[in-house]
Order: sequence, then structure tokens, then C-alpha cells
Amino acid sequence: MNNSVKDGAVAEVDSDGSEVISENETDLNFEFDRIKKIDDLSRFKCLRTLSYRNNLLTKIENLSCLRNTLVELDLYNNQIPKIENLEELVVLEALDLSFNRIRKIENLAALTNLKHLYLVHNHIEKIENLDTLVNLKSLELGDNKIRKLENLNSLVNLKYLFVGSNKLKKIENLDSLVNLKLLSLQFNWIKKIENLDNCVNLQEFYISNNGISVIEGLEKCTNLHTLDLARNAIEELCDLSYLTKLEEFWFNGNKLNSVEKVAILANCPSLRTVYFEENEFDHRDVNYRRKVMLALPQVTQIDATLCRPNSGDV
Repeated sequence: MNNSVKDGAVAEVDSDGSEVISENETDLNFEFDRIKKIDDLSRFKCLRTLSYRNNLLTKIENLSCLRNTLVELDLYNNQIPKIENLEELVVLEALDLSFNRIRKIENLAALTNLKHLYLVHNHIEKIENLDTLVNLKSLELGDNKIRKLENLNSLVNLKYLFVGSNKLKKIENLDSLVNLKLLSLQFNWIKKIENLDNCVNLQEFYISNNGISVIEGLEKCTNLHTLDLARNAIEELCDLSYLTKLEEFWFNGNKLNSVEKVAILANCPSLRTVYFEENEFDHRDVNYRRKVMLALPQVTQIDATLCRPNSGDV
């Protein structure tokens, strides 16, 4: 067995010329290797991050040997049907099981140090079994089959919640999420903005592509700087002057019938970017961007077009 130098590090080379991975590795990446099984990793005593992204795994197994070191586990885009055999990974902080075949959130109770959990694009129907994950900061559940926001009460440190592209009909059960900074509920069946009074630290709210007809329920969200209401069924704008930190307002694809009505947003002092294209006045008024610019002198970008320099650039 010989040694070779790769990327500045010495690695052993087997007799057949293949590289032998050093047992002192802290990061292993087996992406796109068509791997069907997680083999024995016990010789890696220092492993902190492990990735099997884009492989053919059908089971989570053989990871208990990493119980004292593994901090990040990435199993994105495999064929895994069940969350299992993770109980001993008690120092794990990030777990990505997105793009698999998982139907249920389960067997995570022991992972109390977990900060980031990604379960995007699975077959999950219910939010459950998260009670012990009190240190969780990011939870991504987009593109599943979830019908209700529930069982989130213990996630008091959660900052980022993504539940877009599901089957939600109502905003509810968020009272404990007082530290939430970002909430994404795009592409659902929600008809009313409500139950956000405790989300006083919310900075970004994305609720495009729903059935919203009225802008309401945001009075306590005074830290918002991004509000995405695009592609809903809203006919009227309202006074949002209480959103003094609002910088971006996405309202494209709604039912506003007069460009003059945007003037009500002139009382939002921090507003810099607005999107109004594809409203009912867009195709009838070729000068609508100029009218918006005159109505909202604080704005520097309309749709994708810069209309004046940022105040900080002058």
C-alpha cells in the first residue's frame, strides 16, 4: 500500500490503485455514486459530516458507530421509505431526508440537539412527533401532503418554517413560535391571513398562490420586511403604514383594477421593491410603472425594473 497526495493531503492507495479514505476524515461525500446500502463506517472516528445525496439507498442503517461525532447527515434524494435507526446520533444538528419516500415523521425523539430538519418532497400527511426537538431552528416540510399546521408548540426556538406546496386550509397553531423569522405557506388552499399575533419577530412572510381575498391579520407583525401576496384573489390594497420596516411587497397576479390604488402604500417609509404586474390594470395601462413610481416616491424597484437609485447609492 502506497501514499499519494490529493488536495494537499496524504491518502493511502491500495494495491489496485484505488484510493483508501483516511480514517481521520471529518467529512465524507458519496454523492452520485449509485450506492444502495450504507456500509460499515466504524473506522471513521472523527467523522462530523456525511453525505449520500443522490444515491439509491432504501434504508437508514449502520450509523450508530458515529454516535459521538456526527453533526450533519445528508440523505437527500434516495429511496428511503422510513425514518429509523437514528436514535443514537445524539449530537446530530442537521438532518436532510428531502426527496425520499417517507410517509411519517417518527423516531426523532432522541435527537434533541437537532437544529435543522429537511423533509421536503416526501409523502408526509401529518406534522407530528417533534415534541422533543426544542432546539430546532429550521423546519422544511414543503411539497408533501400535509393538511394541518399542528404539533408545533414545543418548537419555541424555531426561526424558519417552510410548509409550501401542501394541502393547508388554515393558518393555525403558531402561538408558541415567538422567535419565528420566516414563514412560507406558498401554494396551499388558505383563504384568510389569521392567527399570527404571537409571531411578533416575523420578518419574511410568503403566502403566494393561495386563495387570499383580503389583506388582514398582520397588525402584530411589525418587523416584517418581506411580504409576498402574489397570485391570490385580492381586489384592494389597504393601509400598511404599521409595517414600518417593510422593504419588499409582492402583489403581482392579483385583482387590483386601478393603478391609482397603490398610493395607499406611500405611508410605508422603508418600502423599496414592489411587484404589481399581472393585475387587472397591467395590460390596459402601458405607463403603469411610471404611475407607481410617482405614487410611491420611496420605491427603487418596480417589478424587475430599477426605477431610481437606492438612497444609499446617491
